[in-house]
Amino acid sequence: MTSGLRNIIIAVLTFGGGTALLCILTLIHINQGNVSISVGTVIDAILSPENNLEHHTVRILRMPRAMMGIMAGGALAVAGVVLQTVTKNPLSSASTLGIHSGTYFAVVFSTVFFPAALIGNGIIAAFVGGILTFLIVFVLSGGNRTSPVRMVLAGMIVTFLFSSLTSVLQIFYENETAGLFLWGSGTLVQNDWSGVRFSLPVVAFGLIVILVMSFRMDTLTLGDDVATALGQNVHLVKFVSITAAVLLTSVTVSVVGPIGFVGLVAPHIIKLIGYRRHLPLIIASFIWGGNVLLFADVLARVIDPSFSELPVGAVTALIGAPWLIYLVLRMKRFKYGDENTSVIAGKSSASLSIKVVIPVLFIIILLTMFISLASGNYGFEPVLFWHALFGQSDDFMLGLVMDLRLPRALVALISGMVLAVSGLVFQGVLRNPLADPSVIGITSGAGVGALLTMYVFGVAAVWIPFGAMIGSILFFVFVMLMATRAQFQPTILALLGIAVSAFGQAIIQILVVQADMNVASALTWLSGTTYARGWSELLNYLIWPVVILLPLLMVRIRDLDTLSLGDDTAKGLGLKVMPVRFQLALLATLLAAFSVAAVGTIGFIGLIAPHLSRLLVGPSNQRLLPVTMLVGGALLVMADMLSRTLLAPNEIPSGILVAIIGAPYFLWLMRRRA
Repeated sequence: MTSGLRNIIIAVLTFGGGTALLCILTLIHINQGNVSISVGTVIDAILSPENNLEHHTVRILRMPRAMMGIMAGGALAVAGVVLQTVTKNPLSSASTLGIHSGTYFAVVFSTVFFPAALIGNGIIAAFVGGILTFLIVFVLSGGNRTSPVRMVLAGMIVTFLFSSLTSVLQIFYENETAGLFLWGSGTLVQNDWSGVRFSLPVVAFGLIVILVMSFRMDTLTLGDDVATALGQNVHLVKFVSITAAVLLTSVTVSVVGPIGFVGLVAPHIIKLIGYRRHLPLIIASFIWGGNVLLFADVLARVIDPSFSELPVGAVTALIGAPWLIYLVLRMKRFKYGDENTSVIAGKSSASLSIKVVIPVLFIIILLTMFISLASGNYGFEPVLFWHALFGQSDDFMLGLVMDLRLPRALVALISGMVLAVSGLVFQGVLRNPLADPSVIGITSGAGVGALLTMYVFGVAAVWIPFGAMIGSILFFVFVMLMATRAQFQPTILALLGIAVSAFGQAIIQILVVQADMNVASALTWLSGTTYARGWSELLNYLIWPVVILLPLLMVRIRDLDTLSLGDDTAKGLGLKVMPVRFQLALLATLLAAFSVAAVGTIGFIGLIAPHLSRLLVGPSNQRLLPVTMLVGGALLVMADMLSRTLLAPNEIPSGILVAIIGAPYFLWLMRRRA
């Protein structure tokens, strides 16, 4: 077969086959619903409409949804093409760079504080939020000197930050943001043609601008210097292209919510076929982006035949997360396999005496515990607390301190310790200073197991930790298999962790919607909280890590120091590297699972505490273990105290507070190291 004939066949299959598939999926999509309508009736309703209920159902309810799916999927795919070209990052998309979380936060923020700014479905707020988010990620990851890994990691941390801020607004302004939870997970639900009429001109304008810029973007792939030598104004091309891409993202978010991974999957399908020039790449990506999103919406309604509306954004994450894993493993040798993420996490800058650090940390914890126990809805009340302890107060105050505040503070203390140690072990085992139970997906696996136990199997609450452990172990096994295949390269593991975590979060979103949880309580649990935690959580979930798992780790911590010398050296010293690595990671997984069972999915503690400890006492894991334990406990006790007192009598979930503090810290650190 000649190359010309082969190219024609590929073009026919890509464009003609893609269009035919789009038509088939559209017909299947329109035919789905509570009321079954035959394909013949659907075709009649489109070609020769009549004034009857079936034709109105097709034309007014189902067709707008299908058309919105095609436009939104196409727009997100084209935006992904532009972002990948301009950032020179094959893993760029509106979801991996945090643009979705920024646009979502901007819309929710405007809904609460500036409802007048929501003209045009909130597209202006979404556009401003998207542009600012892209600039934040681009600048903090190093600007033009950035690498794919830095940019995606910065996008991940920005996503954590904006998601936490959005959750705060949704929890405290539940009435103002009512109805935004499903939309925030991505949904194609349309009640008429208004969303399509609003989106069509904006999508058409953005697409035309990008098509006009397509030949100029071809030169960008040659490098900025070559493009400049060929007469291109590189900065103008990048500015116009990115603005158009964010506009396409913003219009989709304003109508259907943030739908992730379409901008990653569709462009790479076309690139795998062999297209590199931007004109055919953009057109084909638009067609296949529509296919991906329509397929996800069809699949959502197959998974849930009751048509209670699964969020299509969660389904695209179920499809896109494995795709991201495939891309990372496929391109690891060529793109970023040798980059060292330790420059992102920072290195030891001091080595203080452990005899000084540990007493100081104990004092900080005791002082924080005292403030926490003496604080309530009316602020800091040390006199009342003193009277309650020494019998000069009524039984109510004593019960308040001993039955509510004290066990809650102890739950926060031990959960923080457990999460911090889990993060330390994962960082040592995976040789990745950015490893953390939440970042590599272990926490989301535990969350999936806990929610399945609660809402699907409907068993007693005592089984929740077992469900969390099973879920976390399954995710742990998968992460370790991928880590082995990636030869434990730190950057690869960081990116794989993003994908695994996204997959778990998608399942959690689906379970929350299916369980019909109250939005505020769902967001609170998903964010992680110490609210209403007491002696039962302490005795049922947290006593076992303290009595069994932490002592085991203290005995095995020398192995972690040996692993840090490298596999060859460790083997030379007689260490069975793979079994030891697996055993230590399993212990860290069980620690994270018990914590999730007690306080939900709190992130960043396992990331921040080991890093701060290294800054204090250096890299030796034998010194790090007790210090990390105390730092993690102190951090979560402080977060618990602030969560109760900052906006008393209202309460911020502790996990959100940790993310709001931890995300800017790591972004600053990335910027300083960039």
